[in-house]
Amino acid sequence: MSVMDISKVAQQAGVPASTLRFYEEKGLIASVGRRGLRRLFDAAVLERLSLIAIGRAAGFSLEEIGLMFSPDGQPRIDRQRLDAKADELDATIRRLQAMRDGLRHAAACPAPTHMECASFRRLLKAAASGAVRAPKARVVASAKIQG
Repeated sequence: MSVMDISKVAQQAGVPASTLRFYEEKGLIASVGRRGLRRLFDAAVLERLSLIAIGRAAGFSLEEIGLMFSPDGQPRIDRQRLDAKADELDATIRRLQAMRDGLRHAAACPAPTHMECASFRRLLKAAASGAVRAPKARVVASAKIQG
C-alpha cells in the first residue's frame, strides 16, 4: 500500500489541505493514519478525489456525491441521477444562452434607450416572473475555516 501525507495529496489533487480535512469530516475520504500531526492517505484517494471533483463540477452536492460511494468506498454511481443532472444542466444551458442572447441584443440595440427596446422589455418581464434568476450560491469546501 502506497501512503502519502496530506501535503502530497493536496499537491497532487490540486486542492488545499483544508479541503481534504473537510472531505474527511464529511466522510467522503478517509485517512489511514498519521505521521506526527500529519494525516496519511492511501494513494488510491487521488482517484476518489477525482470522482469528487467531477461530481462538484457537474453541480452535485457533497451529500449527493457521498451517496455515489458504497460503504466499502467503491463508486456506486446511479445512472438515473446522472441522467437527471444532465437534464438539469441542459435547462441551465438554455436559460444562460437566452440570457446571453438578450444581453448581446441589448448591447447592440438601436433603440434610443433600453426601456424602448422590445427585446430588453421581454427580458425584464422574464426577470419579474422569476424565469431569470441568479445561479445558486455554492459553498466552497476549502472556504471552511479549520480550527
